[in-house]
Amino acid sequence: MPTPLVKAQSAPEMCGAIAIPLTPEEQKYAQSAWQYFVDNVQPSTGLSNAAGSFPASTMWDLGNYLMAMNAARGIGLINQEDFDSRLNQFLTSLAELPLFENTLPNKVYNSATKEIVDYGNNAIERGIGWSALDIGRLLAAFHIVQRCHPQYSDWISGIVSSWNVAESVENGSLYGAMVLPDGSTLKVQEGRLGYEEYAARGYSLWGFEVPAAIAHEPFEFVDIYGVQIPVDTRDYFETNANNYVVSEAYILDAIEFGLQGERADHARRVFEAQKRRYEETGLLTSVSEDNINQAPHFLYNTVYANGQPWAVITENNEAYPELRTLSSKSAFGWRYIYPDDAYAQKVFDHIKDSTNSGRGYYAGIYESGLYDPQPPLNDILTGNTNGLILEILYYKARGFKPMVEGQSSVPSSSAPRVSVAPIAPPTNSATVSCAPQAEEIDVAAIAPVRPVKSSNCPAPGEEINPADRRHAEIAWQYFETNHRKTGLVPDRSDLEGITAWGMGDYLAALHAARTLNIISPETFDQRVRHFLGALQEMELFGAELPYRAYDTLNLKPIDYGGNHSNNGWSGLDLGRLLTSLHVLKTCHPEYQEAVDQVVLDWSYLRVVRDGQVANISVEKNNRGRQQRLQVQPAHLLGYEEYAARGFQLWGFDVHRSAIGDDYVTQTVAGEKIPVARSQVNQGQQQKRASTITNPFLLYGLEFGFDPQRRNFINSIYRAEAKRYGETGKLSASGTTLIQEPPYVIHSTVINNGKPWAAVDDGGNLVPQGRVVSTAIASAYHALFPDDDYGKTLWQATLDLYDPNLGYYEGLYEESGQPSLGLTSGTNSLILQALLYKYMAQQPIIRPHQNLESRWWQEIKNGDRHGLGLPSRSFPRIELKGTGNRQYWDLKTNVND
Repeated sequence: MPTPLVKAQSAPEMCGAIAIPLTPEEQKYAQSAWQYFVDNVQPSTGLSNAAGSFPASTMWDLGNYLMAMNAARGIGLINQEDFDSRLNQFLTSLAELPLFENTLPNKVYNSATKEIVDYGNNAIERGIGWSALDIGRLLAAFHIVQRCHPQYSDWISGIVSSWNVAESVENGSLYGAMVLPDGSTLKVQEGRLGYEEYAARGYSLWGFEVPAAIAHEPFEFVDIYGVQIPVDTRDYFETNANNYVVSEAYILDAIEFGLQGERADHARRVFEAQKRRYEETGLLTSVSEDNINQAPHFLYNTVYANGQPWAVITENNEAYPELRTLSSKSAFGWRYIYPDDAYAQKVFDHIKDSTNSGRGYYAGIYESGLYDPQPPLNDILTGNTNGLILEILYYKARGFKPMVEGQSSVPSSSAPRVSVAPIAPPTNSATVSCAPQAEEIDVAAIAPVRPVKSSNCPAPGEEINPADRRHAEIAWQYFETNHRKTGLVPDRSDLEGITAWGMGDYLAALHAARTLNIISPETFDQRVRHFLGALQEMELFGAELPYRAYDTLNLKPIDYGGNHSNNGWSGLDLGRLLTSLHVLKTCHPEYQEAVDQVVLDWSYLRVVRDGQVANISVEKNNRGRQQRLQVQPAHLLGYEEYAARGFQLWGFDVHRSAIGDDYVTQTVAGEKIPVARSQVNQGQQQKRASTITNPFLLYGLEFGFDPQRRNFINSIYRAEAKRYGETGKLSASGTTLIQEPPYVIHSTVINNGKPWAAVDDGGNLVPQGRVVSTAIASAYHALFPDDDYGKTLWQATLDLYDPNLGYYEGLYEESGQPSLGLTSGTNSLILQALLYKYMAQQPIIRPHQNLESRWWQEIKNGDRHGLGLPSRSFPRIELKGTGNRQYWDLKTNVND
């Protein structure tokens, strides 16, 4: 980000001192609403997303963000330095936006790239037109920011003067522009009673005469439950534009311009009609337009529209009465506009906590379950809802005074037309030095297998709902964005490297995405064959097993830092890969022969030793030269037991690495937490006693929980929930990637006797480094779907994503700021958690039915090639139990 161009020259009280400080509860409301913008401003542009991490924004949405910034500064949620940094980047990007026909801003932009797009966020060179109503919203916001922060006046005026705003004004009315099917541009009158007057006030503040738009006519009064409400007479059937009556336009007018005269009378009538509906029906009513979390995705919940009271319609006047909602922003607005009204307070009390996610307010509650113990939430986060809530709270803090005090709503003919040249942003003189990137090679996929067919594993018990589908699509986007020509996907987006564990993550994500129908059979087949082609091409360490890591651009062996290296292999990582390969050939048997070919090219002589999984590493002398190989048991709590199950699926005897009878435990939050194995024959233990949840949760999703394992995860989960209950700190303890040293953080349940420690790979404490893991939150929610803490975690991390990149790693416990790393592990686990949910909580791994395949035949033939194959030609474990209590455990009769 460039160095801020403008800094504060005056105190933040330029808009007026705080007259009525927010209560502690109101501070929490404001902090939650502001968190939406913390999470949903694009770091590359400083522009805000219109809705939960969807990188698109209109001028109305950008006006929302401007007013949210102004309110956050006024309330004291951010300091002047943060405000300046945000506003400088915002204004710089706004000035750089390409204009529709070099006239005015397009109706919508990609907030991450600044590209002109359509409403589907598809790049379109010319654009789709402009919206005069949206421009009016932004003009009002510009004026208010100039008044509160006059040091930005010239810059803002310069931006406005670079637009031909006059082109959107004709005969005193507001005109938008649209592109017709034949490619011509048509200007159309915009606005109906309510929003038209509000937008016109924005134009008036900048000297544009729009008397026809500011006038209330043409309108008539319509009776709703005995209340005469004002309705624009220009309805959909005559003009192809809706004349909806909603709350937001009147709320905006009240908090920004003040309600006076006829406008005040109209606002009160609209509010009273909603109150009267409650009195008549018992249904709390506070309606406005909102995004919704299902098709058709945006609805106008109205008091009246196109001849129908309480119509719920789309822009095309399609009716969806079953999707009426109680609006969060509307409830907040009426509560503070009419602070002494008992009904306004009643609606507010119903909304204020139930739709607060802690990281923004959801849009509302569906009326169909309004009074349910757990009402159905319209759980979509938007800049419109949260920006308006911030403005409303600032209005209260300023003593219920509008932002444009004493400003006439009638334009003056002598008002000046601004003509200040835009301020050019400085160039950033800092240079960034980057190491040359390795040349990317193409790796061929294996030959087509027999015709692709449906999975042999159980299909989901129900169709994935729209919200979960979107989450799955976002998680899959990581693997779409980062897919390389080699057929691989890097473990993390900032480093071209993949481990054998990461290969297992990618295969698991592929299987989940296909089973949930997120990707097509053709995409799945192409990706799987490409991946298997890469596996066949990989150089093996000592002609035995895959190296610890490979460069995803050229398949060369590397270390964990991305440096080319001859560094051995990891038995733990191999166990993960073997598990995923088992799923592939079991659920998609057309790949069985190809999978068996790959694993029969490997040698297992040293990775399974004396019933244990082993690692091999290269020890070097002080001159950096290879001195000797070290083969040691792979001891890492949770990971060892998980890897052992992977080997057992393929028939290996690794009983000493598998789940043992006894574990050393330590008490955390009153719960006994496993910290180490205590088997007398275990030998060398892991260097530090550290417990994180990743391997335990992955184990549960894939293998199910045997009684001992279930006790472990229940204790860990209860400890995290108790910590939250006692401290208010969200806790989802896992390994996450961060974007600064030490880059990898292990947020532990306990480490060397210290509960809730955050440590790096070397075991060093990282103060205030704990991260609430998005992946762990997702897995907890899948494994404990009915528990309140799991729901709380899920809601807190639900919107930590970039729809083009995938889910972020999580959020810092202390600051609540997102940890913006991106990894395959996180996105794979989210996909697997969703798959587990729709598999009726049954283990993802299913029994392999064909024990006559090449792998098992080679074992029956006595390991004639000396590969260290198992001695028995069947899996060492089997699926036991029933329903959602199924789990994998040692076979009851090993002679079967």
